[in-house]
Amino acid sequence: MRERSPIADVVGEHIQLRNAGGGNLKGLCPFHDEKSPSFNVTPARGYYYCFGCAEGGDVITFVRKIENLSFAEAVERLAQRAGIQLRYEQGGYVPGREQGERVRLIEAHRAAAEFYAEQLGTPDAAPGRRFLSERGFERVDAERFGVGYAPAGWEALSRHLMARGFTSQELLKGGLAREGRRGPIDRFRGRLVWPIRDITGDVIGFGARKLLDSDDGPKYLNTPESPIYHKSSVLYGVDLAKREIARRSQAVIVEGYTDVMACHLAGVPTAVATCGTSFGEEHIKVLRRLLLDQAEFRGEVIFTFDGDSAGQKAALRAFQDEQKFVTQTFVAVQPDGLDPCDLRLKHGDAAIRDLIASREPLFAFAIRSVISRYDLTTNEGRLGALDAAAPVVASIKDPGLRRTYVVDLDRWLGFMDEGFVIQRVQQALGQGGQGGQGGQGRQGGDPGRYGHHDQPGPYGRQQGPQQYGRRQGRPYGGPDQGRYGGPAQGRAHEPREAREAREQADPVAMLEAEALKLAVQRPALLGPEFDALGGEAFTRPEHAALYGVIVVVGGTVAGGSGGQEWVERLLAAAGDELRPAFTRFAVEEPRVEAGGEERYAAAVLARLLETAVGRSVAQIKSRLQRLNPVEEQQEYNRLFGELVALEQQRRVLRERAAGA
Repeated sequence: MRERSPIADVVGEHIQLRNAGGGNLKGLCPFHDEKSPSFNVTPARGYYYCFGCAEGGDVITFVRKIENLSFAEAVERLAQRAGIQLRYEQGGYVPGREQGERVRLIEAHRAAAEFYAEQLGTPDAAPGRRFLSERGFERVDAERFGVGYAPAGWEALSRHLMARGFTSQELLKGGLAREGRRGPIDRFRGRLVWPIRDITGDVIGFGARKLLDSDDGPKYLNTPESPIYHKSSVLYGVDLAKREIARRSQAVIVEGYTDVMACHLAGVPTAVATCGTSFGEEHIKVLRRLLLDQAEFRGEVIFTFDGDSAGQKAALRAFQDEQKFVTQTFVAVQPDGLDPCDLRLKHGDAAIRDLIASREPLFAFAIRSVISRYDLTTNEGRLGALDAAAPVVASIKDPGLRRTYVVDLDRWLGFMDEGFVIQRVQQALGQGGQGGQGGQGRQGGDPGRYGHHDQPGPYGRQQGPQQYGRRQGRPYGGPDQGRYGGPAQGRAHEPREAREAREQADPVAMLEAEALKLAVQRPALLGPEFDALGGEAFTRPEHAALYGVIVVVGGTVAGGSGGQEWVERLLAAAGDELRPAFTRFAVEEPRVEAGGEERYAAAVLARLLETAVGRSVAQIKSRLQRLNPVEEQQEYNRLFGELVALEQQRRVLRERAAGA
């Protein structure tokens, strides 16, 4: 299953990935909110790891976590994606009945979408076809977006799906039906229906538009919350738009299904819409991952609103979330109040493209919307507008951007006194504005997230025995599986910044980590010499435990050239606490430039041995200081001989590391 589901392709359905060097890909983590990308994917070994939240694993683990599935459900999901027919053993899952809940609900929605699409061609669907035609859509357009028709009968869809083997409970749970007096009845009846798909293209719900005056329901009716449909994170059209959003670094937010259709057909393929709810934080997270929204003013998020008061209110609501994006946000307003669908119908495709091109920054639109309520021909009106707009300007977190809009506000109001406007904005800041912490604003980011592989390694510095003498080696107690889980507790989910700071403050820990990375990724470069080190060569208990697992599975000599099979053997032998660390070392690139792997591995081994010898030297020196050379001459001479031999060994290792 893993071989037929390349991890880069599967992860790439959810987030934008870019080349991070060394064969790795990088993007914004889907499991926690972050400003800069720390989510790494290594296609060659089939693993991912986030250096921000320590989530990691293979493609099955990713699908389980991203879609909240069991192991069996994730396997079914990947099999479905790859077109593989699973065979179930008797006594296990029963085909078509005991598959995972999500898989069953997805299949039911796919069948429902096909049923609705077929119904659009029936005589009863004439009002639906007329609705589409009046808005400039042809039959081929309806097919492209999967638009269908829900028959007016009470049980048309329910009977169809139950005949296909779906249970009434599944229809109710998925929101396709609701409970009636004699069983389930269709939720959507006599309506035009749009299938709502998740980012991977699976149908997870529907939006239905009223067609007949006799229908006393709402104009638009959406699927209710279900195990597969969560309106706060669903964007209609995201499955069609995601690649263009990533390619163009642009997302256009419209208000309805027909608006999305109109934009895509008019040459704006980055358009998406919310489904029965206002644009919110979860929608932002989806778009940020597609935009690879980093600490640069590079991408664009464009909101389209009507020019009326309702549209202005919607824009001001969007303003509240604007600064959760790092990229630039804009508003595109059609002055005559036409939405994109009507605009295309009245003025053609070019009018939609012109609307998007005429966008203005959301900050500017929000400020202008506030001051437009006042009579700027009077002093009282201008002062009232200033006091109303000052909190808006004060809420801009980026201090440079805030200062720019102070200048604009002064110009728009005609005071020609920037100092006076600044004073009013500063008063608003002191009354609870959010701009006071603007130093960490839109461009603040987290420089540490970019520096992970760029920090200079410690291996060119000579480490004196007095440093190593402070760390007592902890002997490895043998291949006791129970011990592997203990030392790493508390480290598996350590924040990346804390771990980096801790390791950079301890060059020996960094050295041990480099050796373990090589053992996991390129074991052939280390070979028998690494396997003979012994656990006492590692100062950190978790590193010693990881080394112990490598020894138990046969050492690096058994790992060959590495790859996914070797990593899987290590993960299988490791306890739950150590698996995240192994995943991290399978993904994080060693600090070596291409072409110098063999020399680098030799230097790391030599340095690791040198540090171990240095600790022994420090221990012997300490014992010699406690001995009386006259009264304990024999023991003193023996230890002194060991010291001379160890010092010689350390010099050889140091020269070997320097010449490697």
